Amino acid sequence: SEYAIVELEAQSSSSTSNMSNRMAIDGEDEDTHMHIQTIVEQKKRAIVHSVAKALRFLHVDKLEPEFIRKYRADEVTSPSVRDNICRIMDEDTEWERILVARTKVEAILDTLTAAAEGDEAMGADEEYVSKLKEDLKNAQDRLDESVRDEESKQAELDKLEKGDTSGIGSGSGNNKSNGDDDDDDDLFGDDDDDDDDNGNKIKDKDEIEKQKQSLLSHLKTTQSLVKVCAEQVSSIEASLKVAQENSAAAKPGQENALMTTAQMCRDKLWHHLDYKQYLTTLTDHTHIMDLYNYLTLLKEGNDAVRSKSMPSNDGCANGDKKKRSKRFDRDYYRTCVSQGLRRICYQFALSPFRAGIKLEDNITLSEGFNWDKTLPGENPNSGDGNGDDDIGDPKRWNAPVVESADPTSFASDLVSSGELVLLASMNDGDEGNMNQDHPEVNDPLRGCRYVAAMELAYEPRIRKHLRDIFKKRAVLTTRPTNKGIDAIDPFHEFYGLHLLRNKKVKDHFYPSQEEMEMETIGFNTEERKEKNEMVRSLQKQSCLQYMNVMKAEKSGHLKVYIHLPLLDDTSTDWYKKDDEYFNNRDRQDLAPFIEELKKIYYPTDGDLDEWNNQREQIIRLALKKFLLPYFEAEMRRELREASFKAGIKDAGEKLLTMAMEGPYRPSHLLGDNRFLVPTRDLPIVGVCCSSDGRDATYLVAVTERGEVSDHLAIPAGVQIDNSKIREKAITFLMQSRPAAIVVGSHAGLSSRLAARKLGALTTEATERWNNRFIQGQDEDDDEYQTRLSEFRRLYPNHEDDEEDEIEWKCNVEMVDDNIAQLFGRSVRGKKEFPDAAVNQKCAISIARYAKDPLAEIAYTWSVASDAGVFGTEMLFLNVHSLQQLLPKTILLRERKKGRNWMECKVTINLRTIVIGIDLYRMLSVPSICNEITAL
Repeated sequence: SEYAIVELEAQSSSSTSNMSNRMAIDGEDEDTHMHIQTIVEQKKRAIVHSVAKALRFLHVDKLEPEFIRKYRADEVTSPSVRDNICRIMDEDTEWERILVARTKVEAILDTLTAAAEGDEAMGADEEYVSKLKEDLKNAQDRLDESVRDEESKQAELDKLEKGDTSGIGSGSGNNKSNGDDDDDDDLFGDDDDDDDDNGNKIKDKDEIEKQKQSLLSHLKTTQSLVKVCAEQVSSIEASLKVAQENSAAAKPGQENALMTTAQMCRDKLWHHLDYKQYLTTLTDHTHIMDLYNYLTLLKEGNDAVRSKSMPSNDGCANGDKKKRSKRFDRDYYRTCVSQGLRRICYQFALSPFRAGIKLEDNITLSEGFNWDKTLPGENPNSGDGNGDDDIGDPKRWNAPVVESADPTSFASDLVSSGELVLLASMNDGDEGNMNQDHPEVNDPLRGCRYVAAMELAYEPRIRKHLRDIFKKRAVLTTRPTNKGIDAIDPFHEFYGLHLLRNKKVKDHFYPSQEEMEMETIGFNTEERKEKNEMVRSLQKQSCLQYMNVMKAEKSGHLKVYIHLPLLDDTSTDWYKKDDEYFNNRDRQDLAPFIEELKKIYYPTDGDLDEWNNQREQIIRLALKKFLLPYFEAEMRRELREASFKAGIKDAGEKLLTMAMEGPYRPSHLLGDNRFLVPTRDLPIVGVCCSSDGRDATYLVAVTERGEVSDHLAIPAGVQIDNSKIREKAITFLMQSRPAAIVVGSHAGLSSRLAARKLGALTTEATERWNNRFIQGQDEDDDEYQTRLSEFRRLYPNHEDDEEDEIEWKCNVEMVDDNIAQLFGRSVRGKKEFPDAAVNQKCAISIARYAKDPLAEIAYTWSVASDAGVFGTEMLFLNVHSLQQLLPKTILLRERKKGRNWMECKVTINLRTIVIGIDLYRMLSVPSICNEITAL
């Protein structure tokens, strides 16, 4: 209900709001202003209540919109709601469609997140095993170092105990000095000034003893450390053995789970709570499906990674393939992701979902993107529970910078280490036409750019805002084909459509509320209304024109292009160019898209030109290969849907005009009062001419009650003025004496020729009838009496007309026989006239249609289809020149709504109110009693 009443609120309260604003501006009493605001709020609440009641009547009570509008005003109190019940039905149907799409997105988002969490949980044991292995290696290194230290100290201690002090501590230097002194004494004699040898020896012994105690203490500590390290190594080995046994027994494929989780890059591609919250804000089915397509793409990539790194899941993957085949245009993407290129590309490219958030904030917020932004469920003061300690760091919203190398050396290192795999070309588009020596083909980062570009192009926020830019800038161009050049001349139906150039696509759609407000700033109420009518008229004309363009394209006369403005569009012979001229993305103005993406995709602190070049290639690839082709195809669909709606509405107006047409009035009765001499009470002859030369032409006389009184069949290939048929036709006309002869226009030139000949026959017949009691100059009395006797035998009821002395007059006219042709081939015709030929039934319906068009239109509602739906015959009624382009399903759906081109029920009610109907006559005349059924 909230979604359906947005525009209704504006309609119902605009005048009151304007009045309140004027009073506030003029400085009127504040209490009066508050009173007016209260009235506005009451109207809004009444609208909500009325919408809820109307939807309950539609869905629960199964009432029709017209019934609710006319007879349930006691519950649906708002006039705006009653006048827009069909729009409320449309909005309610669209809302149900949105809810279904949301359910699909929530399901795939939960599935994608649950699978990623399962992979992480599967890799938890392997991560624990890896941690134990690392701990074991560190403990073993500490143990080996302790053992080496123990052996070194033990060796030093053994030397001290043997008396060998060389190389131990500081005593080795002293011993060497004493030896030198002895040699000096032997050479020069004793020196009385030398130190006491006995004192030196005591001193050396003390130092050796101290060294020995120190080594013993150090050795004891080292031995204790060796013991502790040995116990730690033994404990870790035991834990590692148990963990490996449990891991191998429980999940044989979990050794690859860590690699799988790393290659999926969950933190780079989606955030569960963020997309859940974003989904609740979407009220457009297209935007919801953008999110669904993005998650589907990620799921295919994750499945490719999982199937490659976890062969045990191949059976499940094969089972999925049997259920639903994968898209071929994503084969190269799945191959690149399975080879680990996704993890590599986001080492220098910004993650797509963060890029989408930045783009949305830059466009929608006046202050732009806030670098301190956090995602739902994150606490900027702590980690998020997944080991991320940079939640409040603005750098995560910036593109990663590779500081150690340029792209060439970066790729070379990865190729050398085996992380980056060189993949073959995808053989698609421009890359498939490249020479094998082209640097793009041999670039090892080409697959990484492809993955980043595809995921960036599918991101829902990116698509949403770039789509708006595309709609504002896209243009429509047509050019004639070879067939069109030969066929289209100034008198051709497609003339003028074959040279459309750079027509704005947005002219085919009604502007948004913000755009209309910008265009009508300073307008008063009348000017706003005039502007609104002018915009809607332009939209209708553009949509009907596009329907003609589609018709011309379907017939092969035109080529239609939807593209961005061309950079060099000064050529005068542009209509002679081929498809490459218009479809070449390099010739289109991509600057508005590229500039918006550069703002969010480039590092704010700058980077090497080589890395920025890589990012620009990603942006251009995303635009040229994914976004622009998708937007162009989507725009064609939207143009087709908008044109269908305009065509259905225009056909409804034509049907309304047809149903409001009164009975045929002969020219000799134009001066008489319609109530004194009703046209529907006059006898009429209907004529259906054969269009193929194999069927007979029929003249059928219909009485005042619409019943068949007589008919005349003219064999195929025989003209009506043939000597053998001429007298029969005159006799038939004199016996029926119709007030008018109506000829169906279905046969074209044959109908026109037959009408001309019937005019001559009618003139002769009326002269014979009106002069039946006048004796000719060359006629004697016997001949006159014989002619009167023959006349009384052929026309036994002529005495009644003789008493009134009314002159017989008859007109011959041509009428549209679409409804008659429908009746002649329908179930109704077979049921009412099972033995009659098709043309005979058509002639009957032509006469009835001339007597009462509304009754004949209402007759089409009397028979249900195989599905039990009434009025489906109206789908085959030609009321519009472009009706054949309209899908029957849309027409039938609009008929169920009781509006637009299937507005027959409303039309009949209008006719009932405007001109009235004779209820007793309908009940007594079977051919027109179906007006009651339609009512």
